[in-house]
Amino acid sequence: MMDLLKGNKEIRVRDCAVWLWNASRGFRLPVVFIALIGMGQVAASLFFVWVCKHLIDIATHHSDDRLQWFIAALIGCLLLQLVFSVTNMRLGTKVEIAFRNNLRHRLFNHVMESRWMGKEVLHTGDMLNRLVEDVPTITTAICRNIPSALATVVQLSGALVFLSRLDMRLAGIVLLIMPVALLLSWRYVRKMRKLSREIRDTDSRVQSHLQEHLQHRNLIRAMEYTAYSNNALASLQSDLQTKVMRRTDFSVFSRSVIQLGFSAGYVAAFLWGVFGIYYGTVTFGMMTAFLQLVAQVQRPIVDLGRQIPAFIQVFTSTERLSELSSLDLEQKGEAIILESPVGVRLEEVSFAYPEGKRSILQHFSHDFLPGSLTAVVGETGVGKSTLIRLILALLSPVEGKVVFYNGNRTVEASSRTRCNISYVPQGNTLISGTIRDNLLLGNPDAGEEELKAALHTAAADFVWELPEGLNTLCGEQGAGLSEGQAQRIAIARGLLRPGNVLLLDEPSSSLDEDTERKLLERLSKQMQGKALIMITHRETIAQLCSSVVRLKKEECE
Repeated sequence: MMDLLKGNKEIRVRDCAVWLWNASRGFRLPVVFIALIGMGQVAASLFFVWVCKHLIDIATHHSDDRLQWFIAALIGCLLLQLVFSVTNMRLGTKVEIAFRNNLRHRLFNHVMESRWMGKEVLHTGDMLNRLVEDVPTITTAICRNIPSALATVVQLSGALVFLSRLDMRLAGIVLLIMPVALLLSWRYVRKMRKLSREIRDTDSRVQSHLQEHLQHRNLIRAMEYTAYSNNALASLQSDLQTKVMRRTDFSVFSRSVIQLGFSAGYVAAFLWGVFGIYYGTVTFGMMTAFLQLVAQVQRPIVDLGRQIPAFIQVFTSTERLSELSSLDLEQKGEAIILESPVGVRLEEVSFAYPEGKRSILQHFSHDFLPGSLTAVVGETGVGKSTLIRLILALLSPVEGKVVFYNGNRTVEASSRTRCNISYVPQGNTLISGTIRDNLLLGNPDAGEEELKAALHTAAADFVWELPEGLNTLCGEQGAGLSEGQAQRIAIARGLLRPGNVLLLDEPSSSLDEDTERKLLERLSKQMQGKALIMITHRETIAQLCSSVVRLKKEECE
């Protein structure tokens, strides 16, 4: 296989092999055991052929061996094959599922802990497709295909040795015919690998389209864009179908060439047996054994031929999953918890997104004092949300630094300081589940009184008027609740999280003025000693805050 993929492809195959080896840690010994069981099953099948030959020779009076011993051996072979088959199936399934869950969990955890660069490198639907489709491809290959391929090689080698002991010349003929067929089919490997990658990528685009358009189906329907959405899906699926059929055509041609070679080999073996019996040089038992062995030579080669596309898909899936595992991780370490009061200071901070044409912030400085209630106001695109991401350490300044301080202790912002922050993002961020489930995301250990207090501060007392109260079910993105209700529950969730710095991104965008004022008054009373930073476009909010930071484009550029 390696010889068929030269140049840059060979390097990539080597890299894929290394990635697969590292990915299989903890499961290598079980896979080896599965391979040994497969080899044992092959050995039992070859021994079965030998027993059948002797039984037929005894029945046709060409052998004086004891019949009962070979009948017992025949039954033993059948039972042994059954045991090996059941064990292989059960153990293989158990190891494959465990490996699949482990690999998917590791990759998911890696993606969740990867650094955010200002925009996603891969679409969410694409990442989901890789975790759902490519992970099973890898685990099936390691737990099933590779052990099966090793057993197939043993079966092929054993059958050829047995075949050569019966008749060296005919074994040579069979051996020469079949590799020619394989060589003719393997010339399409490169093309099939390219098509497999294209199919996977197109399948990812289909899933991304489905996920994104289903998520925004109300907007699409309101914009009367449904027909265009359907046409785009039809185009993607048509492209996918075309590529799948092209790969299928290559695969069918490959198997047809292999089958042609096998037919020639089987015909040669059959005619050898017919003429051998006719001239008395071959016993009936020998002919039967030879035909069985030819089948045991053909079957593994067929299996290997069928596994070529599977192994090509493995390398394609490995390339795609290695892209996930190569995402840069955030800085790890023990959390740095600062006791109250805590402030946040930005010192000459400059920032520009990697592909941006202008600086979002330039030499920006401000001290968000402990106990302060600060509104950050500005036009769209001046860097309000970027400011929050810098404080959260989701982004790193190009120049300057963001620090958390408590008295004389100063710590530069990182993922380790995130434990000091309670964050409420913009928009509807509720998950499927009950209101209680959503609140406990902020603090899993929160009691009833803490939940009640947080809801009151967030002006979300309406929860107690609902028939099910905290146990009221919310659909995806808070379906069943109004935008304002969902927003207040999200604020309560943020308040439950331990932290001396509260970041609110447009927390009142869906609230009326009275509820907005009530929310801010309650926050002011409850956030004593904590720094509250609120991103807003509303001047009414700014007027109620103790300090205001106004960002302007000309000041940021």
